[in-house]
Amino acid sequence: MKYFNKTILAVAITAASSQAMAAGFQLNSQSATGIGRAFAGDAVIADNASVLARNPAAMALFDDKALSVGMTYADVTAEINDASLSTRNPVTGQPMAVEYGSLDNAAEGKIIPNAFYIQPINDTFAFGLGAFSNYGTGTDTADLTAGRGLSPIDLIGKTEVTTVNFNASISARINEHWSVGAGVDVIYGEGVLTRGDKKVVDVEADGVGFGGIVGVTYELNANNRFGLSYRFSPDMKVEGTLKKLQIPGKPLADHDELTVPMADIAQFAGFHQLTEQFALSYTAQWTKWSNFTSVDLHGPDEVLKEYQWKDSWFLSVGGTYTLNDQWTLRAGYAYDQGVVDDIQSISIPDSDRQWVAIGATYHLSNKSAVDFGFAHVMGEETRITEKSLFGELSAVTNTGANYFSVQYSYNF
Repeated sequence: MKYFNKTILAVAITAASSQAMAAGFQLNSQSATGIGRAFAGDAVIADNASVLARNPAAMALFDDKALSVGMTYADVTAEINDASLSTRNPVTGQPMAVEYGSLDNAAEGKIIPNAFYIQPINDTFAFGLGAFSNYGTGTDTADLTAGRGLSPIDLIGKTEVTTVNFNASISARINEHWSVGAGVDVIYGEGVLTRGDKKVVDVEADGVGFGGIVGVTYELNANNRFGLSYRFSPDMKVEGTLKKLQIPGKPLADHDELTVPMADIAQFAGFHQLTEQFALSYTAQWTKWSNFTSVDLHGPDEVLKEYQWKDSWFLSVGGTYTLNDQWTLRAGYAYDQGVVDDIQSISIPDSDRQWVAIGATYHLSNKSAVDFGFAHVMGEETRITEKSLFGELSAVTNTGANYFSVQYSYNF
């Protein structure tokens, strides 16, 4: 029988934070071209096979087989300032405050790979495969309370959440204007948690979920087109092993499975080739984070941790400029709305963010290209408070990130 401390394991699996650098613990990192234009128009531009991550219907825009492989490095910073715990003296029972000071960087850099392949079957149908990530995080706040006699070990420590989305999709061209597509997602997720500077808690958990995506594209003409897609995300069933627990007086629960709700994603995109050299694109992406209300035990109606997030919007606009036969340049701006509502968390110091992005493509030949993307993401200073088993933790947080991405694309 596996045993879990309910509060701690809930944090272990879902303490995905803004270190993912999109609302909640969502990732926007599926391609170098997308990063270079702040993902403006990515559900319909279809300049390489990575469009499969956003809209399967856009595969109908390909006449040849297409392959894209790449990776993104997310250089994340997370500052925690003025951290303190409001608690009671364990001897006298009188109110007291424990000051922890500041931590310059609680985030961990991440390498996020991706791969996509699109195969036209005939003039009507196309098939595609993709491997990428929509959710993930990495934080380590252990140094904030290292060496302190009293600390909220249920909230402070190392957390890492990784997901991989394997997608298989098909598209169909209805006529010269309309195309539709649909796909199946198999999502593998795992989480690792340690709490306390002596690893008083050490947890590993993983699970598999199944979702899907549907999409449509409308081509007004050769220079103007629109795309719309909706991704259905599953409620993940997560199993784990609690390797170590040394918290006297805290009860254990004889459950070995948690239900973690994931967020659906809808997006609308437009692309307009305004001149021979310049194109304008834009995206409005809505994420149903209101589905992420709590983490529950599988079976009994027992809530482990309340979140009560709100839906969020990611709005971006970008431009693409064809400099010559070898070089294509791009840039973009995005506004990313935070998801935290009334319930705050130091493990989720979420806030609104702004993206400023640039990118370029170097065409090696008429069939192959190397893409580069860079985005600077700026969060907002946020004061948070969160209930602990040992009192109430408060702090001021500020997050940011630099995305560096490279990608190779080939048309067969």
